[in-house]
Amino acid sequence: MSLFTNLLNLHSGNKPREDFFTEIVAYFLSLNKDILIDWLKHHSIISDDNYSSIKISTQQEHQALASHTEDSRLDIVVELSTGLSTDVIFIESKIGAMDGNNALKKYADILSNLPNVRHRILIYITRDYDPKDEIKKYCLDLLPKVNFFHLRWYQFYSFLKERASDILAQEILIFMRKNGMSTTNQFSSVDLLTMVNFNKTLNLMESTLSEEVQREFKLAFGGVIKGAASMTQWRWGRYIIYTKFSGDNFWCGLGYFNLNPDSLTEYPYLGICLEVSPGFVERPKIIESMQKVINDKPSIWTPENLTILPAWSAIFYRKSLQEFLSEKDQLSAIKDFFLKSIDELKNIHPDFSFPWKGVSIETVTEPDKEEERYILSSSIGGV
Repeated sequence: MSLFTNLLNLHSGNKPREDFFTEIVAYFLSLNKDILIDWLKHHSIISDDNYSSIKISTQQEHQALASHTEDSRLDIVVELSTGLSTDVIFIESKIGAMDGNNALKKYADILSNLPNVRHRILIYITRDYDPKDEIKKYCLDLLPKVNFFHLRWYQFYSFLKERASDILAQEILIFMRKNGMSTTNQFSSVDLLTMVNFNKTLNLMESTLSEEVQREFKLAFGGVIKGAASMTQWRWGRYIIYTKFSGDNFWCGLGYFNLNPDSLTEYPYLGICLEVSPGFVERPKIIESMQKVINDKPSIWTPENLTILPAWSAIFYRKSLQEFLSEKDQLSAIKDFFLKSIDELKNIHPDFSFPWKGVSIETVTEPDKEEERYILSSSIGGV
């Protein structure tokens, strides 16, 4: 068992896996600056290694620029100084979530506006495939320009494995394997099994979210996005029907979550989610109502990031798929649970202020568009 996994599991609330791992890696690199430099040179990110000073910081906050709507918090900042010039590197780390809120553009803007910097570099390192060609072009068009690099965590795993000579490095490798960050670019036997059974699995999930369930969802919350349950949601590890109450800032989704768990021993979960964006003007009022829901029924509602900013925040009514495996008719049991989930959210305490409880609802019923892929892009719920 990984020491870091044990420490993370001691966290009583929502496990801040990405921030936790960021701190581990940053600490390791601060102790092993030679490995940091070798890693950057290995990917042709830097060519010069004659640095007299190397500073690494985490969770560095930057005030919003005039074109931004909120402040930014950077995962890792590396400052490399030769004494005469300084190179600055921002590193944005993702394990399960992806950049769907244009955070990378904001970080590029901040980098470009930094004074007295020679080279400005933005690294986006992810566990999952998440191409960002448009960000690379955006960075090069800035003045001063920003050099953008998209890396994968399995590349860092392979690099570190060749240099893991101490206990700290070994523990990092164990944690990365546990969290699916050592996966190579080769198909495994599990991947092949998934391909063979994909359509069957998809049809089963679709049948539990169609007709009666969609009808009840629409009656309760005012609409269902046409085309949902949608494959556009699959990249975030979920298969759901959903509706929006205020543009992209506040939405409700019902279905399957955590479809790409970190290990083969984890199960997806089923249920309903209510989520609000970090920049929504009505966020404080909604968060207050969400907290009341949790306080009122703490045994059945699960909070996610209700006090953390900037972050998407949510409440879930959910169960693990494992709880349905013993049912003789699993699909009927799942449909019944979806209907119960709708009732639970629809009938929460009348004092709690949500859009379907007397406030005008802004729902969307037009066909899915390409940009719809980005409306539900948080890391909420392990995705």
